Amino acid sequence: MSDLIDLVRAELSTPVDPRVAAMAQAIAAEYPGSARAVLFYGSCLRMSELDGLMLDFYLIVSDYGDAYPKRWMAAANRLIPPNVFPFAHRGLIAKYAVLSESDFHRLNGPETRNVSVWARFAQPSRLVWAVDDTARDRAVAAVARAAPTLLAAAGKVDGEAPLDWWRRAFALTYSVELRAERAGRAQSVVDADTDRYQRFSAPAMAAIPVAARSGAWARRRIEGKALSIARLAKASLTYAGGIDYLAWKINRHAGTKIEIKPWQRRWPLIAAVTLVPRLIKGGAIR
Repeated sequence: MSDLIDLVRAELSTPVDPRVAAMAQAIAAEYPGSARAVLFYGSCLRMSELDGLMLDFYLIVSDYGDAYPKRWMAAANRLIPPNVFPFAHRGLIAKYAVLSESDFHRLNGPETRNVSVWARFAQPSRLVWAVDDTARDRAVAAVARAAPTLLAAAGKVDGEAPLDWWRRAFALTYSVELRAERAGRAQSVVDADTDRYQRFSAPAMAAIPVAARSGAWARRRIEGKALSIARLAKASLTYAGGIDYLAWKINRHAGTKIEIKPWQRRWPLIAAVTLVPRLIKGGAIR
């Protein structure tokens, strides 16, 4: 595990565009006393493009009760993590997800069937802000759990090359969530940086616990899609403009031309609940 932690620490410490670092610091400043770390991940990191795109961050906090002045927001984050919020800073736009340190550690590990966190942090990410060395070390340790969890969940196929194991594992995780991306996106995640996944392969495989269990993907799909719908419904209440963001993301990835009507903005929860089944039926999301 020490080799994997060293790789993760080095990757998380890789410098980023100064605008990304400035935005991360600005996000943390919104949560004085509770912000612990901010991580940058996603397509903007892979493509090294920022302008005109939505950046993706995770904000790690000490405790939900400390992070929010309103109890219902803390309860929502605790019940269906994470809460997601839009953010703008110096001409860039972003969204950030909020998790406590304990949830971030748990959701990167095999103790949860929920793929959303470990599937993302098995991919490259950057630790762009931390309140202190302890917070930094905890973030590194949590992220280092993600890749072994991903590979263990997919299970090893005899004779399978390491890169194909990664590709198959990501394809499985994409099948669990409601995704607007076109077919082949999971493979492109690996193909965007094959050298990285080759470097991570042996250490990640060596860190898989002996008792780790693979499979249960049928159950993961049922639970994952239900959880995705619940998160969309929750986001319509907690995320300002959430219904417009949902339409933007689907249009971008699926090539659709969804336009949100005024009534849907007035009643975003109803809009989210009624929109998702139509999109699944039409194949815009899977």
